[in-house]
Amino acid sequence: MLSLRRKGVKVASDGRILGGDEFIQRLLSEVEEKERETLRLSRKAPDLTSLARRIVKGEGIEELELRSGMRTRKVAMARKLFCQLAIRKKGYCGGDVARFLGVTTSAVNKAANSEEVAALQQYC
Repeated sequence: MLSLRRKGVKVASDGRILGGDEFIQRLLSEVEEKERETLRLSRKAPDLTSLARRIVKGEGIEELELRSGMRTRKVAMARKLFCQLAIRKKGYCGGDVARFLGVTTSAVNKAANSEEVAALQQYC
């Protein structure tokens, strides 16, 4: 289906997809969204050090605090913000972010997949 869309062939339905027109249209729009997301992530992402500098400057903490295991509210929120920015928006894998921060991959993935931090959009 995706290859047909890339060739510019507009298909309202496909024999391989079972369901009504609304379902097919929703499925096709999801495919388009995933394709746009993949293309966006394939662009060169800034390195983690640059992302960290932006976060610590904006959140008013030190980089050492971000990269330590500190659990104060302000540092934890900045770390969560960093994880969401790096993984959700810039396409880094959880392992790379975890090694950079000095915390576990599980903690990084949990932070990245938790409720979105309101300040995330200002760093995108």
